[in-house]
Amino acid sequence: MDRPTSPVVTFYRMIDQAPAPERADRSALGSLPTRAYRYCDAVSTASGFGWHVRPPLDFDLHWDGSQAWWTCEGLADWMPLGAAQFPHFRARFDAAAPEAAREHSPPFLTAIQEPGVVQVWTGLAARTTPGWSLLVRPLANLPRHPGFEPYEGVVEADHWFGPLFTNLRLTRTDRPVQFRGDEPFLQVQPIPQAAYADAVLNGAGFVEELESWAPDDWYDFQRDVVAPNQDPAHRQGRYAAEARRRRRQGPSPAVAGDGRTVPEPSVSAAARACPYRGASAAA
Repeated sequence: MDRPTSPVVTFYRMIDQAPAPERADRSALGSLPTRAYRYCDAVSTASGFGWHVRPPLDFDLHWDGSQAWWTCEGLADWMPLGAAQFPHFRARFDAAAPEAAREHSPPFLTAIQEPGVVQVWTGLAARTTPGWSLLVRPLANLPRHPGFEPYEGVVEADHWFGPLFTNLRLTRTDRPVQFRGDEPFLQVQPIPQAAYADAVLNGAGFVEELESWAPDDWYDFQRDVVAPNQDPAHRQGRYAAEARRRRRQGPSPAVAGDGRTVPEPSVSAAARACPYRGASAAA
Protein backbone atom coordinates (compact mmCIF):
# COMPACT_ATOMS: atom_id res chain seq x y z
CA MET A 1 0.00 0.00 0.00
CA ASP A 2 1.35 3.46 -0.88
CA ARG A 3 2.14 5.66 2.08
CA PRO A 4 0.35 9.04 2.33
CA THR A 5 2.28 11.99 0.94
CA SER A 6 2.10 13.75 4.31
CA PRO A 7 1.47 12.57 7.89
CA VAL A 8 -2.11 12.36 9.09
CA VAL A 9 -0.93 14.13 12.27
CA THR A 10 1.99 16.49 12.79
CA PHE A 11 2.98 17.46 16.33
CA TYR A 12 4.81 20.73 16.98
CA ARG A 13 7.02 21.23 20.02
CA MET A 14 6.51 24.66 21.57
CA ILE A 15 8.06 24.14 25.01
CA ASP A 16 11.65 22.98 24.51
CA GLN A 17 11.38 20.44 27.35
CA ALA A 18 8.18 18.85 26.03
CA PRO A 19 8.80 15.17 25.17
CA ALA A 20 7.88 14.04 21.67
CA PRO A 21 4.71 11.93 21.61
CA GLU A 22 5.44 8.20 21.44
CA ARG A 23 3.46 5.53 19.63
CA ALA A 24 1.11 4.00 22.17
CA ASP A 25 2.22 0.61 23.46
CA ARG A 26 0.08 -2.43 22.53
CA SER A 27 0.92 -3.95 25.91
CA ALA A 28 -0.49 -0.88 27.74
CA LEU A 29 2.98 -0.03 29.07
CA GLY A 30 3.53 -3.67 30.00
CA SER A 31 0.44 -3.84 32.22
CA LEU A 32 -1.67 -6.24 30.09
CA PRO A 33 -1.67 -9.89 31.09
CA THR A 34 0.49 -11.90 28.70
CA ARG A 35 -2.52 -13.90 27.50
CA ALA A 36 -4.45 -10.71 26.67
CA TYR A 37 -1.47 -9.22 24.83
CA ARG A 38 -0.92 -12.39 22.81
CA TYR A 39 -4.45 -13.49 22.04
CA CYS A 40 -6.82 -10.53 22.49
CA ASP A 41 -6.21 -8.33 19.48
CA ALA A 42 -9.17 -6.11 20.42
CA VAL A 43 -7.50 -5.09 23.69
CA SER A 44 -3.96 -4.76 22.35
CA THR A 45 -5.12 -2.78 19.30
CA ALA A 46 -7.03 -0.33 21.50
CA SER A 47 -3.98 0.00 23.77
CA GLY A 48 -1.68 0.77 20.83
CA PHE A 49 -4.05 3.16 19.04
CA GLY A 50 -2.55 6.63 18.98
CA TRP A 51 0.29 8.25 20.88
CA HIS A 52 1.20 8.61 24.53
CA VAL A 53 1.90 12.15 25.73
CA ARG A 54 3.98 13.09 28.75
CA PRO A 55 4.07 16.42 30.60
CA PRO A 56 6.99 18.77 29.91
CA LEU A 57 8.20 18.80 33.55
CA ASP A 58 7.57 17.31 36.97
CA PHE A 59 4.90 19.22 38.87
CA ASP A 60 2.34 18.75 41.61
CA LEU A 61 -1.27 19.89 41.90
CA HIS A 62 -3.33 20.14 45.07
CA TRP A 63 -7.05 20.80 45.38
CA ASP A 64 -8.16 21.74 48.89
CA GLY A 65 -11.85 21.84 48.08
CA SER A 66 -11.96 25.52 47.17
CA GLN A 67 -8.58 26.49 45.69
CA ALA A 68 -6.18 24.74 43.34
CA TRP A 69 -2.47 25.01 44.17
CA TRP A 70 0.63 24.02 42.24
CA THR A 71 4.36 23.67 42.67
CA CYS A 72 7.39 22.43 40.74
CA GLU A 73 11.15 22.37 41.05
CA GLY A 74 12.41 25.91 41.51
CA LEU A 75 9.42 27.10 43.51
CA ALA A 76 10.02 27.46 47.23
CA ASP A 77 6.41 26.87 48.20
CA TRP A 78 2.94 26.06 46.90
CA MET A 79 1.42 28.76 44.67
CA PRO A 80 -2.31 29.45 44.27
CA LEU A 81 -3.28 28.58 40.71
CA GLY A 82 -4.99 31.05 38.44
CA ALA A 83 -3.03 30.87 35.23
CA ALA A 84 0.66 29.93 35.30
CA GLN A 85 3.24 30.13 32.55
CA PHE A 86 5.78 27.36 32.07
CA PRO A 87 9.05 28.53 33.67
CA HIS A 88 10.86 30.99 31.38
CA PHE A 89 8.57 30.17 28.45
CA ARG A 90 7.12 33.66 28.00
CA ALA A 91 10.53 35.10 27.09
CA ARG A 92 11.38 32.07 24.95
CA PHE A 93 8.11 32.39 23.02
CA ASP A 94 8.41 36.15 22.46
CA ALA A 95 11.97 35.74 21.20
CA ALA A 96 10.87 33.25 18.53
CA ALA A 97 7.41 34.58 17.63
CA PRO A 98 6.66 37.24 15.00
CA GLU A 99 5.64 40.57 16.43
CA ALA A 100 1.91 39.99 15.99
CA ALA A 101 2.03 36.84 18.17
CA ARG A 102 4.21 38.17 20.98
CA GLU A 103 2.75 38.39 24.48
CA HIS A 104 0.33 35.57 23.63
CA SER A 105 2.27 32.61 24.98
CA PRO A 106 -0.15 29.90 26.14
CA PRO A 107 -0.34 29.24 29.88
CA PHE A 108 0.98 25.93 31.14
CA LEU A 109 -1.64 25.52 33.87
CA THR A 110 -5.02 27.20 34.26
CA ALA A 111 -7.60 26.78 37.01
CA ILE A 112 -10.88 27.14 35.15
CA GLN A 113 -14.16 28.16 36.76
CA GLU A 114 -15.47 24.65 37.44
CA PRO A 115 -14.35 23.58 40.95
CA GLY A 116 -11.33 21.29 40.95
CA VAL A 117 -10.79 21.41 37.18
CA VAL A 118 -7.36 22.37 35.85
CA GLN A 119 -6.31 22.82 32.25
CA VAL A 120 -2.88 21.32 31.58
CA TRP A 121 -0.92 22.10 28.43
CA THR A 122 1.33 19.40 26.98
CA GLY A 123 3.79 21.92 25.55
CA LEU A 124 2.78 20.79 22.07
CA ALA A 125 0.58 21.92 19.21
CA ALA A 126 -0.85 19.62 16.54
CA ARG A 127 -2.19 19.77 13.02
CA THR A 128 -4.08 17.11 11.06
CA THR A 129 -4.79 16.63 7.38
CA PRO A 130 -8.27 17.58 6.12
CA GLY A 131 -11.07 15.36 7.38
CA TRP A 132 -9.17 14.11 10.45
CA SER A 133 -9.50 15.06 14.12
CA LEU A 134 -7.69 14.20 17.35
CA LEU A 135 -9.33 12.46 20.29
CA VAL A 136 -7.53 13.54 23.47
CA ARG A 137 -8.34 11.00 26.18
CA PRO A 138 -7.02 9.04 29.19
CA LEU A 139 -4.59 6.20 28.62
CA ALA A 140 -6.36 3.20 27.09
CA ASN A 141 -6.61 0.02 29.20
CA LEU A 142 -4.61 1.44 32.08
CA PRO A 143 -6.10 1.99 35.55
CA ARG A 144 -7.16 5.56 36.17
CA HIS A 145 -4.96 7.67 38.42
CA PRO A 146 -6.60 7.90 41.85
CA GLY A 147 -6.04 11.65 42.00
CA PHE A 148 -7.37 12.97 38.71
CA GLU A 149 -9.67 12.16 35.82
CA PRO A 150 -8.97 13.61 32.36
CA TYR A 151 -11.90 14.81 30.31
CA GLU A 152 -12.05 13.49 26.75
CA GLY A 153 -12.17 15.94 23.87
CA VAL A 154 -12.27 15.81 20.08
CA VAL A 155 -10.23 18.56 18.40
CA GLU A 156 -10.71 19.29 14.71
CA ALA A 157 -7.05 20.09 14.24
CA ASP A 158 -7.41 20.42 10.48
CA HIS A 159 -9.29 23.69 11.10
CA TRP A 160 -7.62 24.99 14.27
CA PHE A 161 -3.94 25.20 15.12
CA GLY A 162 -3.00 25.88 18.70
CA PRO A 163 -1.87 24.38 22.01
CA LEU A 164 -2.72 20.74 22.64
CA PHE A 165 -4.05 20.55 26.17
CA THR A 166 -6.47 18.66 28.37
CA ASN A 167 -8.79 19.46 31.25
CA LEU A 168 -8.29 17.40 34.40
CA ARG A 169 -10.76 17.00 37.24
CA LEU A 170 -8.87 16.63 40.52
CA THR A 171 -10.59 13.93 42.56
CA ARG A 172 -8.96 14.08 45.98
CA THR A 173 -8.25 16.77 48.53
CA ASP A 174 -6.25 14.88 51.15
CA ARG A 175 -2.88 14.97 49.39
CA PRO A 176 -1.20 16.38 46.26
CA VAL A 177 -1.33 14.78 42.82
CA GLN A 178 2.07 14.24 41.24
CA PHE A 179 2.79 14.46 37.49
CA ARG A 180 6.12 13.20 36.23
CA GLY A 181 7.78 13.93 32.91
CA ASP A 182 8.68 10.27 32.35
CA GLU A 183 5.09 9.03 32.83
CA PRO A 184 2.45 9.39 30.10
CA PHE A 185 -0.80 10.96 31.26
CA LEU A 186 -2.72 11.29 27.98
CA GLN A 187 -3.39 9.34 24.81
CA VAL A 188 -4.02 11.15 21.52
CA GLN A 189 -5.80 9.25 18.76
CA PRO A 190 -6.50 10.21 15.12
CA ILE A 191 -10.09 9.73 14.01
CA PRO A 192 -11.80 10.55 10.70
CA GLN A 193 -14.48 13.20 11.12
CA ALA A 194 -16.90 10.95 9.25
CA ALA A 195 -16.83 8.61 12.27
CA TYR A 196 -18.74 11.06 14.46
CA ALA A 197 -20.88 12.72 11.78
CA ASP A 198 -24.62 12.91 12.50
CA ALA A 199 -25.30 10.73 9.46
CA VAL A 200 -23.32 7.94 11.15
CA LEU A 201 -24.41 8.42 14.76
CA ASN A 202 -28.08 8.99 13.96
CA GLY A 203 -28.21 6.19 11.42
CA ALA A 204 -27.22 3.10 13.37
CA GLY A 205 -29.14 -0.01 12.42
CA PHE A 206 -30.86 -2.26 14.96
CA VAL A 207 -32.10 -5.82 14.46
CA GLU A 208 -34.70 -6.38 17.17
CA GLU A 209 -34.92 -10.19 17.40
CA LEU A 210 -33.14 -13.39 16.45
CA GLU A 211 -35.88 -14.29 13.98
CA SER A 212 -34.97 -11.19 11.96
CA TRP A 213 -31.38 -12.27 11.41
CA ALA A 214 -30.51 -12.72 7.74
CA PRO A 215 -28.94 -15.96 6.45
CA ASP A 216 -25.62 -14.11 6.09
CA ASP A 217 -25.75 -13.13 9.76
CA TRP A 218 -26.24 -16.75 10.83
CA TYR A 219 -23.51 -17.89 8.46
CA ASP A 220 -21.02 -15.40 9.89
CA PHE A 221 -21.99 -16.30 13.47
CA GLN A 222 -21.51 -19.99 12.76
CA ARG A 223 -18.14 -19.31 11.11
CA ASP A 224 -16.77 -17.01 13.81
CA VAL A 225 -18.29 -18.43 17.01
CA VAL A 226 -19.74 -21.90 16.58
CA ALA A 227 -17.22 -23.60 14.30
CA PRO A 228 -14.09 -22.66 16.29
CA ASN A 229 -15.67 -24.03 19.48
CA GLN A 230 -16.53 -27.30 17.74
CA ASP A 231 -13.08 -27.73 16.24
CA PRO A 232 -10.85 -29.87 18.52
CA ALA A 233 -7.80 -28.48 16.74
CA HIS A 234 -8.85 -24.86 17.32
CA ARG A 235 -6.07 -22.71 18.74
CA GLN A 236 -6.39 -19.53 20.76
CA GLY A 237 -5.64 -16.33 18.93
CA ARG A 238 -7.24 -17.09 15.56
CA TYR A 239 -9.01 -13.72 15.53
CA ALA A 240 -5.76 -11.95 16.46
CA ALA A 241 -3.81 -13.74 13.72
CA GLU A 242 -6.41 -12.89 11.10
CA ALA A 243 -6.57 -9.26 12.24
CA ARG A 244 -2.79 -8.95 11.96
CA ARG A 245 -2.94 -10.50 8.50
CA ARG A 246 -5.55 -7.97 7.40
CA ARG A 247 -3.46 -5.09 8.73
CA ARG A 248 -0.45 -6.27 6.75
CA GLN A 249 -2.59 -6.16 3.61
CA GLY A 250 -3.57 -2.55 4.33
CA PRO A 251 -6.68 -0.97 5.82
CA SER A 252 -10.06 -1.12 4.13
CA PRO A 253 -11.30 2.27 2.90
CA ALA A 254 -13.58 4.01 5.38
CA VAL A 255 -17.03 4.97 4.15
CA ALA A 256 -18.94 7.99 5.47
CA GLY A 257 -22.57 7.80 6.53
CA ASP A 258 -23.72 9.17 3.18
CA GLY A 259 -21.82 6.50 1.27
CA ARG A 260 -18.79 8.61 0.39
CA THR A 261 -15.33 7.12 0.84
CA VAL A 262 -13.34 9.02 3.43
CA PRO A 263 -10.45 10.68 1.54
CA GLU A 264 -6.87 9.59 2.02
CA PRO A 265 -4.70 12.07 3.96
CA SER A 266 -3.20 14.75 1.73
CA VAL A 267 -2.00 18.10 3.07
CA SER A 268 -2.83 19.99 6.23
CA ALA A 269 -5.30 22.85 6.38
CA ALA A 270 -4.66 26.41 7.46
CA ALA A 271 -5.61 27.49 10.97
CA ARG A 272 -9.07 28.97 11.45
CA ALA A 273 -11.27 29.75 14.46
CA CYS A 274 -10.21 28.62 17.95
CA PRO A 275 -12.47 26.07 19.70
CA TYR A 276 -10.47 26.35 22.95
CA ARG A 277 -11.72 29.53 24.58
CA GLY A 278 -9.04 31.20 26.63
CA ALA A 279 -6.30 28.79 25.59
CA SER A 280 -3.89 31.50 24.47
CA ALA A 281 -4.41 33.90 27.37
CA ALA A 282 -1.12 34.89 28.92
CA ALA A 283 -0.70 34.45 32.64
